[in-house]
Amino acid sequence: MSAVTVQEQHPAGSPPGRVPGVGTLVRSLLIALVVMAPALFLRLTGTHPEPVLALVLFGAAVVAASFVLAWAAEAAQVDVSGGFAIAVLALIAVLPEYAVDLYYAYTAGSDPTYVQYAAANMTGSNRLLLGLGWPLVVLVSLYVAGRLNKRPATALALEPENRLELGFLLVAGVVAFVIPATGHIHLVLGVALIAWFGFYMYKLTRGGAEEPDLIGTAAAVGNLPRRARRATVVALFVLAAAVILACAEPFAESLVESGTRLGIDDFLLVQWLAPLASEAPEFIIAVLFAWRGKGTAAIATLISSKINQWTLLVGSLPIAYLLGGGTASLVLDTRQVEEVLLTATQTMMGVAILLSLRFHRWSAWTLLGLFAVQFAVTSTTGRFALSGIYALVTVVVLVVHRKHVVPTLVAPFRRHRELTTAS
Repeated sequence: MSAVTVQEQHPAGSPPGRVPGVGTLVRSLLIALVVMAPALFLRLTGTHPEPVLALVLFGAAVVAASFVLAWAAEAAQVDVSGGFAIAVLALIAVLPEYAVDLYYAYTAGSDPTYVQYAAANMTGSNRLLLGLGWPLVVLVSLYVAGRLNKRPATALALEPENRLELGFLLVAGVVAFVIPATGHIHLVLGVALIAWFGFYMYKLTRGGAEEPDLIGTAAAVGNLPRRARRATVVALFVLAAAVILACAEPFAESLVESGTRLGIDDFLLVQWLAPLASEAPEFIIAVLFAWRGKGTAAIATLISSKINQWTLLVGSLPIAYLLGGGTASLVLDTRQVEEVLLTATQTMMGVAILLSLRFHRWSAWTLLGLFAVQFAVTSTTGRFALSGIYALVTVVVLVVHRKHVVPTLVAPFRRHRELTTAS
């Protein structure tokens, strides 16, 4: 490791920690069940508390279920190989987000007022992931690297094979500009984005196997004998899925009703609070990996999450809308078009700064700063101006890293062996 670039850090000389056992798993599950219990009681009894209380109880249950999903997904990496395991982990970790957003899109098919919530939830989750999650992981990684090596680090190095993810995200990012340009998300575009995600998952199965680095409760599950481990993983998936399905609808509805009750813009509540609740476990896990010197693996997981949100999630919205009684096109209003444009330009900036396979400190602070600024931007002019700033930074960085543009665009179509040997 140099003062400029951080590779994966494995703290030398640190004492080996105690391997988490069954007791860790039992304690974690008990805590999760205690948090889930009030929401499940409300659903089973058909009780309807006032909106703010419902928001707290059902939101807490969704967060707890998200942690259970994350434990199961991480432990499942023991039986699934390579980059495919990271993609599966990233996908499963954001399933609660999908449940809430697809509920809004489905309901919008019969109630057009819910279209704004589907768009809000989708744009919020995407911008939160890239604007907060990515920089946070990088800054933690650089801090840990500087502490371990007694000298400052200015960039986190990605692996050559990570260009595959960047290639998929770059293509999806360019295609996504069709949405603000046309003002709607058409079923054809949705199917194309889902197919692109399917191709991404297929390409990841071509990679080699890697030994997962599990922590905490996930390590306790992963350390179980094979038969017990697989049974436990399945049981955790079933438990989390059942809780999420039970709580997604009342959580989504309570968000809207709470906004009205508290005098808060319900669009903003749906855009930021729901994604923050459902993605909190993924953020925590990524930061923990970065804290343990596994920054490259952490950022790779978050990049994969961005891919599945910008392809599978966006592509699923018109399908859910159609199944809910709508047409083949999810039409957006002016505010939603502005939000999608802002999200699309942020996505392109995120890809551009990673083209050199180096995530620099200045890039992290820039992403984080622009993400924070948007909360003070409440007008159409402000959103367009911020989109313009994202676009300007993107163009400048693309010019600087122009030699990496073509290799990144063709990366999804190259063999895994060619990616690992490329610089």
